[in-house]
Amino acid sequence: MNRELSVTEAVLSDDVAQALAEGRAVVALESTIFSTLGLPAPANADALEVCKQAVLDLGATPAVAAILDGRPHLGLTPDEEKRVLQGRRKVAERDLSVARAQKWDVGVTTVSATVALAHAAGISVFATGGIGGVHRGSELTGDISADLDAIANHPVITVSAGAKAFLDLPRTLEYLETAGVPVLGWQHDWFPAFYTRSSGLPVPHRVDDEHTVCDVLRYRARPTTGVLLTVPIPVADEIPESRISAVLAAAVDASADAGVTGPAVTPYVLARIEKETDGQSIPANLALARNNAAIAARIAVAMTR
Repeated sequence: MNRELSVTEAVLSDDVAQALAEGRAVVALESTIFSTLGLPAPANADALEVCKQAVLDLGATPAVAAILDGRPHLGLTPDEEKRVLQGRRKVAERDLSVARAQKWDVGVTTVSATVALAHAAGISVFATGGIGGVHRGSELTGDISADLDAIANHPVITVSAGAKAFLDLPRTLEYLETAGVPVLGWQHDWFPAFYTRSSGLPVPHRVDDEHTVCDVLRYRARPTTGVLLTVPIPVADEIPESRISAVLAAAVDASADAGVTGPAVTPYVLARIEKETDGQSIPANLALARNNAAIAARIAVAMTR
């Protein structure tokens, strides 16, 4: 039986509620990547299964976040997962109250919403594919993802393969520095660029084990600030920078030409990248998402010790 914490917090599945009650490791997972807004079917279902299994294999409990019938959830039943796989409405942190008030049927959570829900439930570790960030041309549009603000304002460790590669990565790092977010590189000296292991930008701090990551969160200077742990895509699954850079530029230009703005940019650009790489971006996306989930589980287990 599900348990609702409060009107502003999430309904927890039995396994997630039990794990939290017993002080066992839990990893929050966003649901946008598991919908067709993140990956086309059936790759989205594959991503859900491999990420959940990666967390379970390391001894942690996966808690997929989503909005169902207006209520935030952490941890889903098989029937609820099917609804999420078909979800077409993104929910950022700002949308949580609106989704509740308007009783949205299905909402798939972004990084910002998932980080907020995880913090409210007492979950300290969250895994995603890549975070949002400062968009190219933001000096004119002001387009900066709410993901960055959420990471800066909730004490949660976010594990990702850096930011989406089509973003303005130097400005994204600058924003995180201004917001006081520690940015760590997992056994790596360079800020990853999603499909490629290095963006050419040095990561501010390298860490080589999960215990250090936990300590960075514990010793944070501000009580509300989270941590961003960047994990490069596995070597075997990387798309060479020489191939992906031109594809990214063309996809961003196409989105601008089509007048795509705001939250619609990411799914549009990702779909273009998939097409231009003849589908190679999909296995790369699956590989990095699974890898991030596994690293997050290691950290969550370490947090309980």
